[in-house]
Amino acid sequence: MAGLALALFTACSSSKKKEKIGGNNDTTLVSQATAEKKIDPILGKFSVIGSPKLGGPINMRFTVYNNTDTIGKFCTWHTPFEKLMSKYLDVTLDDYTPVDYKGPMAKRVMPPPADSYKKLNAGDSTSADFNLADAYTITKAGNYTIKYNSATISGIVVSDSLKIKVTN
Repeated sequence: MAGLALALFTACSSSKKKEKIGGNNDTTLVSQATAEKKIDPILGKFSVIGSPKLGGPINMRFTVYNNTDTIGKFCTWHTPFEKLMSKYLDVTLDDYTPVDYKGPMAKRVMPPPADSYKKLNAGDSTSADFNLADAYTITKAGNYTIKYNSATISGIVVSDSLKIKVTN
């Protein structure tokens, strides 16, 4: 009889431990502010400088922001931070006609070496200017959409495309 009582006591004791362990894991609450707070990656944004005219330069600026609270880095490959070496933009007319890329296409060995990365302090930004017409054949006046396509190489997230109007 004493053995049966001991067995029941041990069984109840074990199931209470399981409930307590499972309960702690299943009901851990995180404050809403903590749940909503997420660290943004290195972000990029394109802008046009001036008013683009057909046959002239189409001056652009690419700005990279570090919205994290630590030093960040990004690879300069496939960005305006290096001389024109690749097709890192998709440029289309409003009717979705792609604009031909006329620049060089570098072949590289992966992963990128350490000197191809640029550090960016927490909360800082850096910019590079370039002429879109140096690499893309813009032969018609109209509305163009410019979209960055190399986030997987550079580590820069550019969530928005840029729309520009090229006039005669």
